[in-house]
This record gives sequence, C-alpha cells and structure tokens, in this order.
Amino acid sequence: MSGGMRCRLLWLALQLLSCGSRLAPSCPCQDPALCEPIAGPRDFEVYVFDVGGQNWKSYDWSQVTTVAVFGKYDPELMCYAHSKGSRVVLKGDVLLKNIVDPKNRTDWITQQLDLAKKQFMDGINLDIEQPVIKGTPEYYALTALVEETAEAFHREIQGSQVTFDVAWSPKCVDIRCYNYTAIANACDFLFVMSYDEQSQIWTECVAGANAPYNQTLAGYDDYISRNIDPKKLVMGVPWYGYDYKCLNLSEDHVCILHKVPFRGAPCSDAVGLQVSYRVMMKQIKSSMSGRLWEDQQKAPFYEYKDAEGIAHQVWYDDPKSISLKAEYVQKLGLRGIGMWNGNLLDYSDDPEAKQQTEAMWKALRPSP
Repeated sequence: MSGGMRCRLLWLALQLLSCGSRLAPSCPCQDPALCEPIAGPRDFEVYVFDVGGQNWKSYDWSQVTTVAVFGKYDPELMCYAHSKGSRVVLKGDVLLKNIVDPKNRTDWITQQLDLAKKQFMDGINLDIEQPVIKGTPEYYALTALVEETAEAFHREIQGSQVTFDVAWSPKCVDIRCYNYTAIANACDFLFVMSYDEQSQIWTECVAGANAPYNQTLAGYDDYISRNIDPKKLVMGVPWYGYDYKCLNLSEDHVCILHKVPFRGAPCSDAVGLQVSYRVMMKQIKSSMSGRLWEDQQKAPFYEYKDAEGIAHQVWYDDPKSISLKAEYVQKLGLRGIGMWNGNLLDYSDDPEAKQQTEAMWKALRPSP
C-alpha cells in the first residue's frame, strides 16, 4: 500500500471517529449505565416540575417518578434521577402557527429528539398553553404535533414518555379549545394543571382559592366524560398561592378585586401576585388573621395589611387541601399526582421548615 493510500485511510478513520463522537455524546455519569433511558413502567406517577438550582437534591426521591426540566439542564440531576429509577424529560414548547406546515413540525420534533438523546433524557413534556379555536389549522396542527412527537420519541428512545399539559378543565379554559380526547390517546398521559383556576373569573370579582376543591374535581369529571381513561390523567397541584390586594375587605372575609380582564373574562387572578409556599409560611406568622379555612372551597387563606395599610388576602394550598385532592386521585384511579413546582418549598435546615416541607411531600400520597 502506498504512503498516499495509508494517509487517505487514516484520514477516513479519523473522520469516522469524529462523526461517531458527535452521534454518541459521552455519558456524564460515573456509572455509564445511568445514561440508559428509564424503560420500566410505574404504577403511580409523582410528577415534578423543576425550574433549576439545587433544590432537587432535597426532593423526596422515594416518591418522584418523573422530573420535567424547565430550568437549565443539569447532568448531575439526570444521573441522580436515573440512579433512583426516575425519568427526566425535556420541556417542549413551540408557536403553533409555526408548525401548521408538516415539514416545520418534523424539523421541530427532530430537534427535540436530538436534544433529548444528547442529554440522555427520557422523553418530553409538551407545555403548549396557547389559545386555539376548534377547526382552525392550529387546532389540527396541535393534535398532529402530539401524535408525531409521541411516535418519534417512542420509536427512537426506548421506554420514553411523552406528556401534554392541559388546563384544569377541557371546556375551552383560556380559549384552549383543543382536541383533548385525541391528544390523550396519542401521548402517555395528560398533566392536568389543576391550579390558576381563577384565570377567568366570570362571576363576582372577589378573591378565591387557586384550586377550589369542587371545581377541581368537576374538571376531571369533564375529562373522563370525553372518554379519556382516568389512567391517562395526572393531577397537578399548586405549591404556590395568590396574594390579592383588596379594594375592600369585609368582616366576613370577602376581598373585592380590581378588574383585570383575561381572554374574554371580566376579572382574573392576574390581578394577584404569585407567592411560593416557602414565602407564605413565613409571612403568615405576622399576618393579622393567621391561617383561616374556607370550607366550601376547602382551601386555606390568610389576611394582612401592607406598609401602606392596604388589606391583602392570600389564598394557597397546604397539606390539608392537597390531601383531600390526593384522596380523590386514589379513589378515581388517576395515573398520579404532581406539582408546580418542586422548587417552591423551603429546603433549608430550619426545623420548622423541614417539618412543613415533609408534610407537603407526604400530602401527595396520604395514608389510607
């Protein structure tokens, strides 16, 4: 063999090695086996949204089955979750007007798949919360996107999970008039965002629970009435509340709100400020009311006055209100439960905070 031929063969070998290294990224875990996808089914899902940081190290990993990464990708989180048998999935969002064209849809799905493989992820959570009118090109494109994404991920990543986030009710909440039955059939399950249920207030403009008990449960009845299997539904609960500034706060705890319209409704929870459970548990200590309970909505709230003397009412969920909903999850045989989001608790070493955080995690799976 001539020297020139040897050089060409050597160059070709180097190119193949280079190509291989691009196609197969190196595993960041100490144990390469942890970069394998989690393939085994779980009888009950505890679905956690993580928005970044290091709080994940303090999650109750005896419960967590899936972590949806909505913050910066952290290979350490992926490795640790896999060591616990828990999936880690991408966030997927895209403007629907951009994927009406089938080619654009295919290109977007290919990009998500490539990213999932590069990061050794176990699937994707489609978080597309855009208004859609039934019968429009976007309506059909959204259904096609879920179907094609699920088919591609299930084909390319063994045991992968494709989920879709939906509002607390399928009745066109926030003008999200989707083909919920077809979407549920296409993906592994729906994550039902049973919170922000005051996004459209059609009655009196007064403060109320983020996720009123009876209203929350009615949403699941509506999904199931559309021939969606309960095993295709995961209940999402809020680990945050809303702080409302009252135009007037009556003695019987009615907080009148400013009118902030949203997608056709005259009033909305947009007038309030989202507050984490961690912050509320500190603020409630200095409130003028302490913890109060509204039995019709089955939710806690408290009241305080700000530095300017203006009354506020804060509605939230705590272990009691969450346990009531979690009992319903078990009674109805839903696929599982989860929260927005896992980072909102106090994971410090403070003894009281530890107790509060443990109680919130425990509420997801109340003892029979």
